[in-house]
Amino acid sequence: MTRRAFLSSGAAIAASSMLSRALSAQAIAGDSVVSESKLAADPMRPQFHLLPARNWMNDPNGPIYLNGRYHMFFQYNPLAATWGDMSWNHAVSNDMLHWSHLPIALTPTPGTPDSFGCFSGSALQVDQRVYVIYTGTKESTSDLATIRDGKDNVQESQCLAWSDDPNLVIWTKDPQPVVPLPPEGIKITGFRDPSAWKQGEWYYLTVGAGIAKVGGCVLLYRSKDLKSWEYLHQLTSGSWNGIHTENPCDDGEMWECPELFALDGGHLLIYSTLGKVFWQSGVLDERTMKFSASKTGLLDLDAFYAPKTQLDAQGRRILWGWIQERRPEAAMREAGWSGMMSLPRVLNLDKDGTLRIQVLPQTAALRAGVVPHQESRSGTQKILRNASGEVICSGPRSKSFEFTLSTGSSELLHVRYFAESHTFVADGENIALEPNDEPTLHAFVDGSVIELIVSERIGYTKRFYYTGSTAPDIQAHTNESEVKMDAWKIAPISHNRLTTPARNG
Repeated sequence: MTRRAFLSSGAAIAASSMLSRALSAQAIAGDSVVSESKLAADPMRPQFHLLPARNWMNDPNGPIYLNGRYHMFFQYNPLAATWGDMSWNHAVSNDMLHWSHLPIALTPTPGTPDSFGCFSGSALQVDQRVYVIYTGTKESTSDLATIRDGKDNVQESQCLAWSDDPNLVIWTKDPQPVVPLPPEGIKITGFRDPSAWKQGEWYYLTVGAGIAKVGGCVLLYRSKDLKSWEYLHQLTSGSWNGIHTENPCDDGEMWECPELFALDGGHLLIYSTLGKVFWQSGVLDERTMKFSASKTGLLDLDAFYAPKTQLDAQGRRILWGWIQERRPEAAMREAGWSGMMSLPRVLNLDKDGTLRIQVLPQTAALRAGVVPHQESRSGTQKILRNASGEVICSGPRSKSFEFTLSTGSSELLHVRYFAESHTFVADGENIALEPNDEPTLHAFVDGSVIELIVSERIGYTKRFYYTGSTAPDIQAHTNESEVKMDAWKIAPISHNRLTTPARNG
C-alpha cells in the first residue's frame, strides 16, 4: 500500500472518530495486536534506523534543529501497521543517530479540516515559536475534492499549527486552513505537502500539485504572517506520461513532496512522482520567483520516497527519506510494523550544478569494531554478522570490478563497475559517473534494508526479507584484490530495537 492508498470511507471515518488529540505512544501500545516481545525479537526490524515502536510510518515531516536538539516528525498510523489515520509522530535526538520517542504531535480532529488525516508538511522557527504547515484532509463533496480515488472524495487544504513549548510536545492548531482551496481555474490532481521558508520580508510556500492530463507541478504562495497566503504562480512543472493510472503520482500527473532550497550558490528542487524521487538544480529568479532548472537526476533507485530536508547545527543540508516496505500488507500486519527513516544524507552541489550525496560522516560514531578481512578464491570477502554492518568499497579507476552482498545462497545486491565507460551498473540500473568521480560504494545493512551510496552521486535503497528467527550473515564480496574494502560492525541505538524509547546518546 502506498502513502496515498486509502481505506474504505466507512472504516476510515470510524477509525478517525476513535482518535483524540490526547493519544500517546503509551496509550496506543496497549491496543496493538503484536506483542512488544515479538516486536523486539523480530530480526528484520532495523537496529540503527529510526522507526516508531510499532505500526505504520511513512514520510518525514518538518525535521528541525531547535535548542540543540534535532526533532523529527513523520507520518504515522497509531492504530495499525498499514496506511490510515495519518498523524504526526515525534522523535528527538542530539546527533541525528540516537533517537528518543516523544508523544504523538498531531492527530486528526473530528469535524475539522484535518478530520480524515494530518498529511505531510514542514516546520519553520519564528523567534521562539515553531510553526508547522501541513496538509489537512477531510471528506467533502466532489466539487471540492482534490483526491478522487473512486471510493472517497477527499478535500486537501493547507493547515497551520504552532508550539511555544521548547520540547515541541504541546501544539495548538489554527481551526481554519490557511490555504483552504487550490487556485481557481485549474483541474487539480492533488494539493498537498507544503514546504515553507523565509526570504527577505516574505514567507514563501510550495505545494505539490498537478493538472489533469498535463502533468505534475509546484504551486507557489507568499505571505507576510504565515496565515494570509497569496497565490503567485506555478514555480515549475513537468509532463504527464500519457498513461492513466488510478494514482496520478504513478504516471507523472501529480508531484508530491516538493521542496526548494538554496544550496552551494544555486538552488535545488526535489519532488516525488512516478514512484521515484527526482532532483533539479538551477536558478531561482528572486525578482520573478520562477525556477529554471539546468540539471536533473534521481535521488535514489528504489525503496526511498517522499523525502524532506533540514539544516543541521553546522548549516549542512540534510536529506531524510521514507524507506518503504516491499512486502504484502498481510506480512506488515503480522509483523506489527512497517517502514523506517533513512539514515541522514548530506547534500551538496558541484560547481556545475551536479548533486553530490553522502551519508552523514558522523555515522562513523555507530561503528563497534572492524570486520575481519577474509581472502577468497576470487577476491576479498567480509562477513556482516546478523545482517548488520557498514562497508566501504573503493577501486582504481582503471580496473573494472564487481561488488555483491549475499546470504551465501541468495544474492541481495550486485554492482559492477566498468572502467572503460566509467559507469556503475547496480542490479541492471546504469549509473554514469562524472569525469572526476572515484568509483566508490558505501553500504549499510540493517536487518532487512540495504542503503547504498554510489560514488556520492545516487542512493540505492533496497529491502530484503527472509524466514527464521535470526537474521542471516551477509557476505560482502569483491572479485578484485586491488579493490579496497573496509567493513565495520554497527552498534544498535536501542537495547530492544526501538520498542521503547531509545537512550539519547
